[in-house]
Amino acid sequence: MPLTRRQFSTAAAMAALAGASAADLAFSRSARADAAGTDLAELAKAGPAGDVVLGSDKAPVTVIEYASMTCPHCAHFSMTTFPELQKRYIDTGKVRFIFREFPLDALAAAGFMLARCAGKDKFIPVIEALFAKQPEWMVKEPIAPLREIAKQFGFTEQSFDACLANQKVLDDIQAVRDRAASKLGVDSTPTFFINGKRFVGDQSIEAMAKEIDPYLKAG
Repeated sequence: MPLTRRQFSTAAAMAALAGASAADLAFSRSARADAAGTDLAELAKAGPAGDVVLGSDKAPVTVIEYASMTCPHCAHFSMTTFPELQKRYIDTGKVRFIFREFPLDALAAAGFMLARCAGKDKFIPVIEALFAKQPEWMVKEPIAPLREIAKQFGFTEQSFDACLANQKVLDDIQAVRDRAASKLGVDSTPTFFINGKRFVGDQSIEAMAKEIDPYLKAG
């Protein structure tokens, strides 16, 4: 069902109350790989607002992550695996990393909206901050803690409210989620595509290295 900005006053609070159990029960599958054919043409398409990309366009490996801001396993990946992935592979030009939105609820969508409104240069820092502080804003009344986090990235009360009222930003995020679900079979978070091969669930740096390194040796 499409999300609309009118949902945030009620659905965000409801999602916060039910979000932990929903994420854990419905979307916290154990890590697994799917070697079935991925539509690479569809996978390559950016959403309406464009992709946020880290790393070199000439990197031999492309890693795409679909995540939800209210997913605890996505937060764990962000805080434990991603820093090493960035240090070892992204910053060294070996991996091109693309982060895409797959909100599981209205509260997750609100987090993504703030990241988009912050601008491309602040998108990943906002995402990382929200994941690191997930317990602070996945609460019964999430708006106040979200507002405090947003202030760290230059949001005023007015720009914060304007962002969460921006239907175009929400529609663009929803378009990314809907295409991933309908065209790529994404149905849980986090889901990763490493050079087109799908992996579902939180990934350790060792597991990712096992998939990435052979491409580097082949090159």
